[in-house]
Amino acid sequence: MDIYHAVTSDVKDIYKLIQIYAEKEIVLPRTYLSLYQHLQCLYVMKENNKILGVAGLHVLGQDLAEIRSLVVSPEHAGKGIGRKLVNRLVEDAPELGISRVMSFTYETEFFKKCGFEIVAKETLPEKVWVDCMNCPKFNCCDEVAMIKYIG
Repeated sequence: MDIYHAVTSDVKDIYKLIQIYAEKEIVLPRTYLSLYQHLQCLYVMKENNKILGVAGLHVLGQDLAEIRSLVVSPEHAGKGIGRKLVNRLVEDAPELGISRVMSFTYETEFFKKCGFEIVAKETLPEKVWVDCMNCPKFNCCDEVAMIKYIG
């Protein structure tokens, strides 16, 4: 299993994988257009050319990036794929000048194991003003803000 930057030929499989969790309201849905437009932010873990997991590292500000659309194929869940993807994103973040990596998540225990800590959403205005204002859950957000400081 290796982690790669996603390429255009991965988008259909990435979309299908995200949809599994979006339909359960675990992650926000992504459109094909959004995936193509943010392709340079996406990483995939593959084995025998099959996508086992995906995650995005989206820059939100001068030193802040967010992990988005972190999903693992249901048949490969619990095998450390999500953790490996998060670790790779955190490792690559400093190359972009990023010293804070955050996530809005329901999976707090998972992110705690990856070295993230819970913070108040208000401490991340870059996220709130860029994304949350347009989110269907804006007035009833039940996700937890978590952050990891790098370096």
